[in-house]
Amino acid sequence: MRQKIKNPIEAERRKYIRLDSVFPVQFRLLATDGKSFISDWLQGFTNNVGKGGICLFVNNLKPEMAGLIQNKQVKLSLNIEIPLGAKPVPALANVVWVKESPDEVNRYFIGAGYEQIERRASTMILHFAWGKKLFAPVTLGVITILAAALVLNAYVNFQLIQGNKSLVNQLVAIVQESSVAKQKIKEINKQKEELQVGIQALKLRTQTVEGERAKLEEKAKLTKEQTKLEVTQRNKKIAELNSLISKLTQEKSSSQERLISLQNQENNVSEEFLRLDKSRAILQEANFAKMYQWLKIHQNPRTGLVMSFEGDSDISEWAFTYDQSLLVQAYTIFADFDRAKKIMDFYQHKAERVNGLFLNSYYATDGKAAEYIVHCGPNIWLGIAVLQYTKEANDPSYISLAEDIAQGVISLQEEDKEGGIRGGPDVTWYATEHNLDAYAFFNMLYNVTGKNKYAVARDKVMKWLVLHTYDKSDVPIKRGKGDSTIATDTYAWSIAAIGPEKLEAIGMNPDKIIDFAEKNCSATVSFVRPEGKTIIIKGFDFAPQRHVSRGGVVSSEWTAQMVVAYKIMSEFYYKKGMIAKSRAYRVKADSYLLELSSMIISSPSPSGQGEGCLPYATQEFVDTGHGWKTPKGKATGSVAGTTYTLFAYYNYNPLQIKAAQ
Repeated sequence: MRQKIKNPIEAERRKYIRLDSVFPVQFRLLATDGKSFISDWLQGFTNNVGKGGICLFVNNLKPEMAGLIQNKQVKLSLNIEIPLGAKPVPALANVVWVKESPDEVNRYFIGAGYEQIERRASTMILHFAWGKKLFAPVTLGVITILAAALVLNAYVNFQLIQGNKSLVNQLVAIVQESSVAKQKIKEINKQKEELQVGIQALKLRTQTVEGERAKLEEKAKLTKEQTKLEVTQRNKKIAELNSLISKLTQEKSSSQERLISLQNQENNVSEEFLRLDKSRAILQEANFAKMYQWLKIHQNPRTGLVMSFEGDSDISEWAFTYDQSLLVQAYTIFADFDRAKKIMDFYQHKAERVNGLFLNSYYATDGKAAEYIVHCGPNIWLGIAVLQYTKEANDPSYISLAEDIAQGVISLQEEDKEGGIRGGPDVTWYATEHNLDAYAFFNMLYNVTGKNKYAVARDKVMKWLVLHTYDKSDVPIKRGKGDSTIATDTYAWSIAAIGPEKLEAIGMNPDKIIDFAEKNCSATVSFVRPEGKTIIIKGFDFAPQRHVSRGGVVSSEWTAQMVVAYKIMSEFYYKKGMIAKSRAYRVKADSYLLELSSMIISSPSPSGQGEGCLPYATQEFVDTGHGWKTPKGKATGSVAGTTYTLFAYYNYNPLQIKAAQ
C-alpha cells in the first residue's frame, strides 16, 4: 500500500520548488477583512515558491505578530522582489501553515497561499524558480561537457600535432635513407667501373703474354740447331710466361667474382632505393599537402593577410606584400579562390598607398602599415598574382588593381630615358630583379587585356635588360645597373621570366646562365634541424659564399626558384627532342627538390598544429649579401620559402601565364 503522509505541513511543502538561493519579500499584516493594516512593512525571504503561493522565513518576528500569524488572524500583503525583475510583484496571500524554527529563536517559516496575484507575475515567478532549479545542473552539465570537449579537443589537437610532426620526421628520415642508398649505388658503380677497367687491362695483358709465349714456341719449332743452353733458357722463359698467364687469369677470375658480388650488392641496394623512393614520393606528397594547410590556417580572417614569418618575434604579424602575392598564387593553384580574393580585397579597398603604390609590408592583424617603404618589386609581384588569378579563375574583378599598379610602375619608367624601372619612387638604384618582374608583368598584362601600351612598356624593359644586365661579360647577369654583384635569383628568374627561347633570341645562352649559377651560387652546408639533428643540405645561396664572411647558407626560396628554372629547361629541351639533355635537367630539379624536403620543419606555433613549412634559410639572422638578413629563430617558418617550394613541386612558373591546354 502507498504510505500516507502524516504531517500536513510537510505535505504542503512538497508543492514548492526549492531554490539554491534566496530573494527578499516585503510583507505587511492585513486584517482578515482586508480593510486595515496591522503592521508596518516586515522583511522576509523565500527560497521555496509554488504555483499557488510561497514559503517565507522571517527572522526576529515579534511574539504578538507571530501569534496573529499562527492563529491565521491576518492576511499577508506581499511585495516579492524577483532578482533581475524590473519592479517587485504585489500579491495578497492567506496563511496556510506556520512552523517555528527549532534552531533559532523567533525565526518562523510561513506557508502563504495566493489570494490575489497577476497570472503573468505568478508565471514569471515560477519560470524564474524553474530556471534557478535547472540552472545549476544545466550549468554544471554544460561546464562538464565543455571541459570534456576541451580535453578531447586538446587530445585531438595533440594527436594532430604529433601526427604532423611525425609525417615531417618520416619524410626527412626517408630522404636521408634514400640519399645514403643513392650514394651507395654511386660508390658501387664507381667500384664496378674500376674493376671493369682492371679486368680489361688484365685481359689485354694476358693476351700480350700469350702472344710472347706463342712466339717463343713457334721459334723453337723453326730453329733446327739449338744449344742446350738456348733450350734451357727458352723453356725457362716459357715457364715464366705460363706462370704469369696463370697469375693474370687468377686475378681476372677474382676480379670477375668481385664484379658479380658488386652487381648483386647494386641490385639489392637498388631494390631498397626503389622501395624508399616509392615511400618518399608518398610522404613527400602528404607533406606538401600539409605545407599548403600551413598557408591556410594562418590567414587572418579580418584582413585576409598572412604573417610572413612564424617564429621571429621582431617581425611578428608582419605581412610582406611580396609574400602575399605568392599566397594569392598558391591559393589559386589549389582553386581556393575565396582565400585569394580576401588578400586582393585588402589591397584593392583597404591597404594604405604611397605615391599610388603599396607599402612593402602591413600588419596581418589589422592591416596597418608595418613600414613606410615602397619598392616596385612587391607591387609588380602583386600585379602578377592578380593576373594569374584572373586567368585561372576566369574572374576579371581585380584587373583594375593590376592596371593601377602598372600605371604607377610605368610612371617611373617614363622618368628614365632608357626605359628602365628604378627600385621605387624614393630610390635611385635599379635592380635587375625588378625589371625582370616588370617584363613578366607587362607581358602578362598585354596578353590578358590586349592593350598595346603594356607591350610597349614590356619591350622598353627588355631593351634596358639587354643594355645593363646581359652584357656578356665575365658575370653574365648583373644584379642591377652598374652593379656586377651576383644574385642567384636573377639567374633563376631570367629563365622563368624571359624563357630560354627568348634568351637565345637576344644572344644569351640559357645553359651558361644555369651553369654559372651552379658554379658560383650552389652550396653544401650543415643544417641543424629544430630537434637538434644535423644533416647536410645542398642548395643555392643568396650569393657566392666566398663573397660573404658567414660561409655558405642555403635559401629555401632561391633553391626552389632554381628548381623551377631546371624544370623549364627540361621542358625546353624535351620539345626540341633532346631527350637526354631534358632528362639531365629533370634529374637536377628532382635532386634539389629532395634537398628541400629535408629542410621541412614542423610549425613552431600552437596554431600551426605541427604542419610542415620551410625555414627561410639554413641559418638564422645572417647576411644574405644583398642588404638584409635572414629571420631570427631556428624554427621560423617562411611563407616565401614554403610557397616557392610548392611552386617547384607542382611545376608552376609564377612569371608566365600557363598556355591553355
